[in-house]
Amino acid sequence: MIHLAHHTPGLAAPVVRFAPSPTGRIHIGNARTALLNYFFARKHAGQFILRFDDTDAERSTEEFALGIEVDLEWLGVAPDRKFRQSERVALYDDAARKLKESGRLYPCYETPDELERKRRLQIARGAPPVYDRAALDLSAEQRAALEASGRKPHWRFRLEPEVVRWDDLIRGDSHIDCASLSDPVLVREDSSYLYTLPSVVDDLDSGVSHIIRGEDHVTNTAVQVQLFHALGAAAAPHFGHHNLLIGADGQGLSKRTGALSIAGLREAGVETLAVAAMATLTGSSIAVHPVHSLPELAGLFDLAAISRNSARFDDEELQALSQRVLHGLAYDSVRDRLEAQDIVGFKAEPFWLAVRGNLNRFSDVAEWWSVVEGEVGTEPLADDFRAAAIAGLPPEPWDETSWGAWTQAVKQATGLKGKALFHPLRLALTGRESGPELAKLLPLIGRAKVLARLGA
Repeated sequence: MIHLAHHTPGLAAPVVRFAPSPTGRIHIGNARTALLNYFFARKHAGQFILRFDDTDAERSTEEFALGIEVDLEWLGVAPDRKFRQSERVALYDDAARKLKESGRLYPCYETPDELERKRRLQIARGAPPVYDRAALDLSAEQRAALEASGRKPHWRFRLEPEVVRWDDLIRGDSHIDCASLSDPVLVREDSSYLYTLPSVVDDLDSGVSHIIRGEDHVTNTAVQVQLFHALGAAAAPHFGHHNLLIGADGQGLSKRTGALSIAGLREAGVETLAVAAMATLTGSSIAVHPVHSLPELAGLFDLAAISRNSARFDDEELQALSQRVLHGLAYDSVRDRLEAQDIVGFKAEPFWLAVRGNLNRFSDVAEWWSVVEGEVGTEPLADDFRAAAIAGLPPEPWDETSWGAWTQAVKQATGLKGKALFHPLRLALTGRESGPELAKLLPLIGRAKVLARLGA
């Protein structure tokens, strides 16, 4: 039996990695894994590696790799190191050679159809569908004959029939009996590598100390632990397997379909901090709530808070959370974004504080800036109302008390009150049925524009 001891956080600076395949854009479920690793590294003064698992040459593209980097940058995840597996094939070739020499990697010649027939027969007999290791019984002459007939071998890793046990950082005591597993294929017929071997080789070479990933990888752990030892590691990394985000329909998320892709959420105007909070807090004992910064969210990080149950993701909850995040953002945190919309100068900060609570998405600031600084279509007041409004307009300078003083004067002159007083003034000044408090907008619009919009 192999047993991996539990790591006590703080003993050493950890090295973690996020290893997406650039065969599509990452979605919020992938972001969950990236952020959990990133927060773990930052909490313990460790390193975060971005590794592109791009050995699938047919489906991996440069466009997807660059897109994933853009998505991570938008999330605020900054790797300490990054590399691509496609640049490291010589390392994998060397590891495969060592495994062949030690007898742990052996050639198999069955076709997919032959393997499927074996599997069905085992199931029909009530036996587990585990590879029968028939290839180990082939003589050198038989292997030569198969290759002469045109068959090329795929290569399987011979598992030791032992129980691999580890203290999972999230799930606690975990174990897998390797006698119940098929020897995994590590090398395809065309000599290309499946996920497992390059991943273990890179983890070894990069000094990865902790592997935090989705619970769909739990069954891979025992194989990888054996592979670490077969390649000469004194110990395997520590493992933690988090629950997976599932959609509101109960189905898993897939980057193949673009479901809830980070790029799509960004383009829809969802706030970064809402995505990050939703990705990390959903399915934990910490309630999903607005945060004001990524360091604040990182400070809440605790692997022990993650539940064993599936984490149901609700897009409507994300949209609502995004608005709550937006409404609480300080001016300094959006200054650059406002400048990108040409919202600058002495009005920029009071403008943001005035309008932020009425935004559905950040891009809505452009509409309200046009109300303050531009020309808007407004609705004229009735003549008597308009005359009273112009006459009662106080002199500048204005502050947030000016609106109350003005409306009180108009009320006394016209006898109007409540909605009959305020709504026509809002339409005359902004052209909008609703919006930010006019007490805050009025000083930003200024007396000259107010008079012009009243038709003075």
